Amino acid sequence: MNKICTTGMTRRGLLGAFAATAVTAAPTYSNAAGFLRRAGDVRRLQMYSERTGESIDTIYWIEGEYIAEALREITVFMRDWRNDQVLNIDSRTVDIMAASHALLESDEPYMLLSGYRSPATNAMLRRRSSGVAKNSLHLKGQAADLRLSSRSVGQMARAAAACKAGGVGSYSRSGFVHMDCGPVRSWGS
Repeated sequence: MNKICTTGMTRRGLLGAFAATAVTAAPTYSNAAGFLRRAGDVRRLQMYSERTGESIDTIYWIEGEYIAEALREITVFMRDWRNDQVLNIDSRTVDIMAASHALLESDEPYMLLSGYRSPATNAMLRRRSSGVAKNSLHLKGQAADLRLSSRSVGQMARAAAACKAGGVGSYSRSGFVHMDCGPVRSWGS
C-alpha cells in the first residue's frame, strides 16, 4: 500500500518524534466531548482506502496545536478518488473521527469509503441511490463514511454519537457509519 506520510525533518517530523513516546503514554479518554475540547495532548488518525491502495497514519495535533502539514495530508487522502479533486477537510470532522476511534479502543485503521465528494460525483451517486443527500456535507469536506471490520456499525455509531459534535448516520446493510461536523443528529439503523 502507498503511504501518504512525509519522512523529512520538517516541523511535523520533529513534533512527531517528540510525540512518539507521548502516544503510548496518552490517557484513555472516556468522554469524546472532553477529547474534542482540547483534553488530549496528541491526536492521531489512521485510515486506508481499498480504492486507491493508500494508507495514512498521522499525528495531526500536538499539545493544543493542529499540524498544518498533517491536515494537508489528510485532505489529499480524503480527496474525491473518482476524479482526484481535493477540498480542505474540516478539522472538526477529523476530530470527531479521531475521538470516535479512540473511544472504540481499536488498533485497526478506518477504511475510508467516502470523504470529499465533488459535485459531479455527488450527482452521479444521487442518480444511483436515494440515500445520497443533494446538499451532502461531503461536498463541503465536512463528512466521512467509514468502516471498521473489528467493530459493528452500532458500536461505531455510538462512539461517534458520544462526541455530541455532529451528524451520525448508521448504514447497517452497507456496513458503514457516516460522521460529519454538521448539526448534532442521527439516522439509520
